[in-house]
Order: sequence, then structure tokens, then C-alpha cells
Amino acid sequence: MTTVGCILSLMVTPTILVVDDEPAVLLTYSMILRQNGYDVTGVSTAREAKAVLEERRFDLLVCDLALEGSHSGLEVLDFARSRYSVIPAVLLTGYATRELAEVAERKRFTLLMKPIEVTDLLDSIAKLARGRTA
Repeated sequence: MTTVGCILSLMVTPTILVVDDEPAVLLTYSMILRQNGYDVTGVSTAREAKAVLEERRFDLLVCDLALEGSHSGLEVLDFARSRYSVIPAVLLTGYATRELAEVAERKRFTLLMKPIEVTDLLDSIAKLARGRTA
């Protein structure tokens, strides 16, 4: 095998779980990430996210902060980290507060404000993915 072949065989496509309760948003984020080379699984509820996390490990989590009913992205993040102690995450919100920024710093996740700029989302994910493989 050539050097390039060896390097390519070591490259692994990062897996991302995307959680958003708005179908159009979920579809859009999933499509954008797939078009940028990521292996994406998309779900629309906290319950679905937990079920998928029971079955499979992901490299990254992208999750809306406000989910269906009283569920939240923080709930999904806490569940993911209870299963797999370290999982980088990007949480998306339209309602950022100083308290939420402090939670993001304490829990070590990236917080992006809606409306999301695609480049900001992709840059954040790329940075987190590099951190996983470094």
C-alpha cells in the first residue's frame, strides 16, 4: 500500500448526531453536513436522540437547545456524556443569556445563536472534529 493509501485508510468520517424538533431545520442541517463529508444521523426528539445514543457512539452532537415539550438540548448533552464521557457538542439557540453562556463554558460546549450562519456552524464542527482526532 502506498503512503497516500495508508493515510487515506486512517481517515475516518466523523459521525454527527443532529437533534432538532423543527423538520425543515433538521433536514437543512443534515443535508449541509452530509454535503461537507460528515456521516449524519438526524432525529427530531430528545427521546429519539437518547435511543440512538443507547445504540451508537457519535463523534459530535449538534442539538437545538429548545426541544419538544419540556425537553432540552442540555438534557440530550447530559445523557450523551453519561454514556460516552467526552462528546464535543454544538448547541443552537435563539435565546442566549449570560447564564446560558456560563453553562456553555462550564459544560464545555459551543453555543451558536440562531439564525445560524452556515460557515459558523461548519467552522465550529470542523474545529471540534479536529480536536477529536488530534
